[in-house]
Amino acid sequence: MANADLQAPAFTDDNAAREAMEAVMWPHGARCPRCQSLERIGKVSGKSARAGLYYCGQCERQFTVTVGTIFERSKVPLSKWWLAVHLMASSKKGMSAHQLHRMLGVTYKTAWFMEHRIRAAMASGDLTPMGGEGAIVEIDETFIGKKKDMPVRRGFAHKHAVMTLIERGPDGARSRSFHVEGTADADLLPIIKAHVNSGSHIMTDEAGQYAHIGKHFTEHDYVTHSKR
Repeated sequence: MANADLQAPAFTDDNAAREAMEAVMWPHGARCPRCQSLERIGKVSGKSARAGLYYCGQCERQFTVTVGTIFERSKVPLSKWWLAVHLMASSKKGMSAHQLHRMLGVTYKTAWFMEHRIRAAMASGDLTPMGGEGAIVEIDETFIGKKKDMPVRRGFAHKHAVMTLIERGPDGARSRSFHVEGTADADLLPIIKAHVNSGSHIMTDEAGQYAHIGKHFTEHDYVTHSKR
């Protein structure tokens, strides 16, 4: 797909997009994303089986080519993801979320989410979503510095809001921090959903912006600071 043919099958058909991704990710055949085995891998067949579903006889788990990627668990069609990546990678002057939303035919909120996740994947380091089954991800925000041309007053209005995600792990922790426009649910949730696996256990404080976050993840507990 080196050419710019936006009508290419991978940009319009989900099965073609999946096959194109398999060719890139698995040049030597399907590989289990959990145990990395190339052996005892079989394609799951049957009327109820999803397209592109495989089974690993080594770790006895099912998987698709999107597991461990920025496309995992996404409700956005893979063909639209594939086209979004192509548009962002081939645009010399960048691609705004508004432009992406118009070209893909998705909502602005969805385009913003996709663009944010694709940009994160272009960064170096661990590119997979944080957390996962049995993992705990802590979320909190703080205020630092001073906004340009903003007078200093009581409270936090003159400071920059920063949110940090921390994943606990047996060998330590990893974290990601984001400069956010504010601390409302609408400011934080799109970023959290873009960077945290939906199978994670979320830990926050009792702030109102996290009141409904549990419906997007496996579990949600919180610390009540007012009760010390």
